[in-house]
Amino acid sequence: MKIKSVRTRVFEWKGKVVPPAANFCTNAADMLYERGDAMGSFRFHDWLVCEIETEDGTVGIGNAALAPRVVKAAIDQYYAPMLIGEDPFDTEYLWQKMYRKTHAWSRKGIGMTAISAVDIALWDLMGKAVGKPLFKLLGGRTKEKIRCYASKLYGQPLDALRAEAQSYVDQGFEAVKMRFGWGPKDGPAGMRRNLELVEAVREVIGPDRDLMCECYMGWTFEYARRMLPKLEAYDIRWLEEPVIADDIEGYTELRRLGRVPISGGEHEFTLAGFQQLLDRRALDVIQYDTNRVGGISAARKINALAEAYQIPVIPHAGQMHNYHLTMSTLASPMSEFFPVHDVEVGNELFYYIFEGEPRPEKGYLQLSDDTPGLGITLSDKHLSDFNIIE
Repeated sequence: MKIKSVRTRVFEWKGKVVPPAANFCTNAADMLYERGDAMGSFRFHDWLVCEIETEDGTVGIGNAALAPRVVKAAIDQYYAPMLIGEDPFDTEYLWQKMYRKTHAWSRKGIGMTAISAVDIALWDLMGKAVGKPLFKLLGGRTKEKIRCYASKLYGQPLDALRAEAQSYVDQGFEAVKMRFGWGPKDGPAGMRRNLELVEAVREVIGPDRDLMCECYMGWTFEYARRMLPKLEAYDIRWLEEPVIADDIEGYTELRRLGRVPISGGEHEFTLAGFQQLLDRRALDVIQYDTNRVGGISAARKINALAEAYQIPVIPHAGQMHNYHLTMSTLASPMSEFFPVHDVEVGNELFYYIFEGEPRPEKGYLQLSDDTPGLGITLSDKHLSDFNIIE
């Protein structure tokens, strides 16, 4: 079996977009003089699909949501030529080949995201070739089903926030994640507004469900240090990305305070980077993004490393590549799930591009033992809502 072709396409959403409300979610750009629109540094409305085909017609599907146009150029110009004629089962060799031959610029960011999309496609292809679901190739079933948490609850009026939180309780979720809407520029009044959000959600979900809180790098170390004692009373499962990704010392110091568990890793791109975070005892929870961190090949190594340190891995975002990794390792106790919704931030595009992703029942997801590979296919239901860039 040899690789015959590598095809990339960018699916650019042109359908309905629900504009975010003010104070939708803090983000790293909040530090700038001109604040701009809410979540302006985060929203994305296009997605990259990478398809790798072998000579016998087997096709593996990978994807990436980070800077899809630039990632497409990296795959087309650099990585695709390295793959033609190769055996797709040589995943470790192919990963190292892509990583080392472009090491000067591919260690993090765009290059690693491109490698991720290719690697996910290769693993999907292997599963299809042997007729096994991907998690069976990664170690098999380690849990009967996957516990997941509803991840939305962006900043909005308190009555609407309570109603949304109640909807997740009614659906049977045992855990939810919410976002903060105010940061350092908003002063003590913003702190009070943030606490009102947390209090509203906690009142609805009660004391016996997990509550996670997302900052998306929108706070500073000083602001986070002041907020931690105020948040402690709400029994938060973790505080996510309180400071920018490069402030490893800030993560370490915040965790050392012992007030609230600290999570992060969505914006770390390498195995070595996670080793550094673990050696520094910077995180209570690791949240890599599989389609940024080097794909399945790299993610499974991070899982093994985290297991050795007894730090749980809960991959950022839903999506099938994350579910297969969660199912196949004891290091991952649960998964994130983005409720199906109109396009708002951009995470929802996965549901419009692909078919096959399971929906939770009473807060749990199940993967089939019979569907080979990732278990997703490209959907044609919403093609009219996309511009497709070949």
